[in-house]
Amino acid sequence: MKYVCDAPGDRTWFRIETEFEASQESALMRHAVEKYFLSEWHKAERTFQPISKIEIEQNIGLAAHIQSEMPLFLTLRDANGKGLATAMLPPGGVEGTGFRPIVVGPNNTDPYVAQGDAIQKLAEHFGLALDRERCFPYRRA
Repeated sequence: MKYVCDAPGDRTWFRIETEFEASQESALMRHAVEKYFLSEWHKAERTFQPISKIEIEQNIGLAAHIQSEMPLFLTLRDANGKGLATAMLPPGGVEGTGFRPIVVGPNNTDPYVAQGDAIQKLAEHFGLALDRERCFPYRRA
């Protein structure tokens, strides 16, 4: 995982960069982020155009391409490594692609009550609107 930004209360946002990290996040948070991570990874992988015709050089730049094309998958952790929230933001953290950000808590619960200030810090870091109405996909009574 790669450090993204600090949040109030000894919490930190990290970027999930590998299938293994996505798998760990799914298990820890009891939701399906791994499925979405893999889907987006493969979608970005299919858009890669190798710059070399030499077979051994075909994958040069592939990892960087995938990281730049796929949505950002992020996890919020406390100082002890406990998973608090998972976010999926537009590629590069940039608005304008029609991509709808998603932020969920453990078991797909609403993270905004307990983690709202940390989500706001992530929003400020990327310059995005990450309000509950837009980003929390599950409406529960």
